[in-house]
Amino acid sequence: MKNISFIEIRSPDSNIFRRFPIPRVGAVLLSTILKGLGHNVRVFIEDIARPDWQFIEKSDIVCISTITSTVHYAYAIADRLKKLGIVVVIGGAHTTFMPDEAMSHADFVIRGEGDLSLPELVDYIETGSPSIESIGGLTYKNAAGDIVHNPQGEFVRDLDALPLPDFKLVHRWKNSNILPIATSRGCAFNCRFCLVSPMFGRKYRFRSVESVMGELKIRVKASQSPIFFVDDNFAANRKRTKLILQGMAEIGLKPRWSAMVRPDIAKDDELLKVIASVGKPTVCIGFESINPESLKAYEKKQTLEDNITSIKKIKAHGIKIHGMFVFGADTDTVDTIKRTTEFATSMGIDSVQFMILTPLPGTKIYDDFKAQDRLLHTDWAKYDIHHVVYKPTLITANDLHFETLKAMRDFYSWDYILRRVSRLDWFYTGFGIYSRSVIGRAIKNADGCVDGLCNLKSAG
Repeated sequence: MKNISFIEIRSPDSNIFRRFPIPRVGAVLLSTILKGLGHNVRVFIEDIARPDWQFIEKSDIVCISTITSTVHYAYAIADRLKKLGIVVVIGGAHTTFMPDEAMSHADFVIRGEGDLSLPELVDYIETGSPSIESIGGLTYKNAAGDIVHNPQGEFVRDLDALPLPDFKLVHRWKNSNILPIATSRGCAFNCRFCLVSPMFGRKYRFRSVESVMGELKIRVKASQSPIFFVDDNFAANRKRTKLILQGMAEIGLKPRWSAMVRPDIAKDDELLKVIASVGKPTVCIGFESINPESLKAYEKKQTLEDNITSIKKIKAHGIKIHGMFVFGADTDTVDTIKRTTEFATSMGIDSVQFMILTPLPGTKIYDDFKAQDRLLHTDWAKYDIHHVVYKPTLITANDLHFETLKAMRDFYSWDYILRRVSRLDWFYTGFGIYSRSVIGRAIKNADGCVDGLCNLKSAG
C-alpha cells in the first residue's frame, strides 16, 4: 500500500471567483479509484484549505493537478518534493500539451484522462508491472534519460463503471462547499479557444440517469449544498437532462444549482419549464461576443440572434443567467467591449464573466498565434483570462486589459446592486457588492501593460 497525496493547485490571485471554489472532479475521482485499490490517499484542494504538508512530505507518490495559469506554482512544488525523494506525477490540461516542459519537474506526466493510466502507473511504481511502455498517455524518461511519450490511451467508454468521487478524501471538505457533479465528458463542438474537445474528445460520453441520481441521493445532504454540474454542456442530450432534473424533483431536491449549457436550450420549451421547476437554477452560457464576426472567428456555431432569442426565452421562464463573454478577437475593438456591457445589462443577464482571449496550449488559437509569432511571452502565470499575452489586432494590449476590467465594474454598478435590493434578491445583491469590490481593487492595483506584459496584482 502506497501513501498517495493529490494536490489541486490554487486558483490565480487574479481570479475574481476564487471565493467560490468549485473543485475539479478529476483529482477526487482518481483518489477514489486508488483508495479502492487499497492505497492510503488524501486530496488537498488549495482553494478550500491549506494543505497538510506534513502528510504530503511523507507520501510515497504525490499527484499534482494543474492548469496553465497555475503551472508555475505546480512546478515549484514538484521541484521541492522531488528533492525529498518523493515520486511526482503531474496531470492536467497544460501538461497534457506541454509534457516535455513538465518532465523538467516531474517523474511522470499523465496526458489526458488518468482513470486507467494512473492506477497502472502506481502498480508499475510498486511492483514493476505492467510494463511502462504499455501505459497509455504516459510520458516518462527511459534508462538513457530520453523523454518517451507513450501513445495516447483510449477514453473511458463506460462512465458508469467509475466509482462515485469520495469527497470525504478531501482535506477539510465541508457540506457547505459547492458540490461539483460530472454527468458527461467531451464536447461535439471545437471552439478555437477551448480545451474541452482536445482533452476529452468530440464525442459526448454520458453517465446513465440512474448513476447520476444515485450520486445525487448519496451526496446531497439536508444542507442542500449548491450544486454545479461541471459538464461542458449539461443539456447536450436534452431528454436525459430532463430525466435527471425530473428525478431531482421527485426525490425532493431543491437546491441552488447551476450548469453550463448552450443557447440552443431555448429551442426546447419543455426543457426550460423543467429547469425552472427544480430548485433555484442558473444556466451558465458562453455567449462569447455580441460581434457576429467574432463569433465566426471563434467557430462558436451560434449567432448573435441565437444569443438574443435564448436570453429572452430563458428569462421568460424565470431562470437566472450567468453570461460569459470573451474579448480580444481580431475583429474586436474598444467599442465592442463597451457595447457588451450595455447588452448584458439591457438584456437582464444576472451575472457576467468578461474574459480576455487566452491562447492556452492545446487550443487552435495557441497554435495559430504561435505560428504567426503573436505570442508576447510564455509566462504561464499570466495565461489566466485576465491578462493580454498576445498581440491584438484592432485594440492595444493596454486597452484590452483595462477596458475588460472596467466593463466588469460597470456591469456590477450601484444601479445593479440597488435593483437586486429592490427585488429582495439577496444572493445577487451580495454577489454584486463582492464583485464590484474585488474588480475595483484589481483596477487600482493594475500596473498596466508594458510591451504587452500586463501585470495584474492580487485582486483579493
